[in-house]
Amino acid sequence: MKILIPLIVIATAGTVGICNMKSLGKLPKGERLKRIEASKNYRDGKFWNKEHTPQFDHKKNNDSDTANNQNKVNRKPLQTIETIKTDLHSIDKDSNIIVWFGHSSYYIQLDGKRYLIDPVFYAASPVSFIMKPFPGTDIYKPCDIPNIDYLIITHDHWDHLDYKTVTELRDRIANVVCPLGVGQHFEYWKFDTNKIIELDWDECSTAGDQLKIHCLPARHFSNRSLRMNRTLWASFLIQSQSYTIYIGGDSGYGKHYKEIGERFPNIDLALLENGQYNIKWQYIHLMPHLMPKAAKELGARRFITGHHLKFTLSEHSWNEPYKNIEAMRAEGLDVIDPKIGEIVELK
Repeated sequence: MKILIPLIVIATAGTVGICNMKSLGKLPKGERLKRIEASKNYRDGKFWNKEHTPQFDHKKNNDSDTANNQNKVNRKPLQTIETIKTDLHSIDKDSNIIVWFGHSSYYIQLDGKRYLIDPVFYAASPVSFIMKPFPGTDIYKPCDIPNIDYLIITHDHWDHLDYKTVTELRDRIANVVCPLGVGQHFEYWKFDTNKIIELDWDECSTAGDQLKIHCLPARHFSNRSLRMNRTLWASFLIQSQSYTIYIGGDSGYGKHYKEIGERFPNIDLALLENGQYNIKWQYIHLMPHLMPKAAKELGARRFITGHHLKFTLSEHSWNEPYKNIEAMRAEGLDVIDPKIGEIVELK
C-alpha cells in the first residue's frame, strides 16, 4: 500500500486540485539539500540503507509462505475496538508515562518533558476517505494533546506524518525532531525554522546534560510522492535523566539492531514495529519470526509493539500482531500490551 499511496496522491491531485494538496510537502532544496548531499548516507541523488535492501522481493509468494499468515477475509475488525479516552491534559507533567494511540503514534511524558511520536489522528493517506482508522481507534484528535516539547517524526510516509494532525498542533509544538530532508515539509507548512531539528544517522541533539535525542539507522525507505528516498528514514533514542526509550520506526531486520543494542546497553523501553508486514516486503518491515531476534539484540528491558490496530496496509489479519506478541513473550521477552489510550507507567 505504501507504493500505491503515491499513485493515489497523483490521481487525487487532479480531482481535488493542487491547492488542496499542500499535504504533499516539498522536496529538499537550497542549503538543506547541500547538507543532504554531504551525508555519507546519500549518493546518486537519494538516500541508501546500510545494507542492500530491495523494496519488493519478487521471488516470494505470499500463498506459500508460512511466516506471513494471509487472511484477506479478516483484514479489518468486525466490531468497534475497545479503547480508553484518557484526559492527557490532566496528567501531572512530572508523571513518567506513555500512551499508545494505535499504529505508530505515541505520547510520552518523561522527566518533565512531553514527546509526541509520529501522530496520525486522521487518515493514513492524503485524503480522508482512504486508509481510514478502524472504528473506535480515532478517539484522539490534536485538541486532546497538551503542549509538546518534542515532536519526533521517524519518516515522512503518510501513516507516520499526517499533515492535518501536525499543522493543527503547530502552535503547541516547541521543537520538531526529524531525519534529514523531512524538515522541508515542516518549513513549507509554516513551522518556525528555528524549531526544526534535522538529524542524520548517528547525530544527536542535546538539551543540557540531561537529555539527548539520538538519530539512528533503520532499514526502510521514503516516498511521500513518486520521488523515492529523497528524505531520510530513521529510528530514534531518547536518553533522559533517568530513562532511555528506543523508537524503532519502520524497519526490516538488519545488523543495526545489534549495533544499537551494543552501543546503548541500558535501553529501558523499546517501541518496535509489529504489523503491516508482508513477505514480499521483508527487507523494509519487521517480519514476525524475526521480532524476537531483533528484540533480544536490542536488549531492552521492556517492549511495546505498534504499527497495528488502526489501519489496514497489508494482507494479514488485523489481530495477527497479537499472536506475535505472545510469541515474543514465549521467548522470555517482557512485552507490554496496552489498549489504545491506556496509561502505561514507565517506572
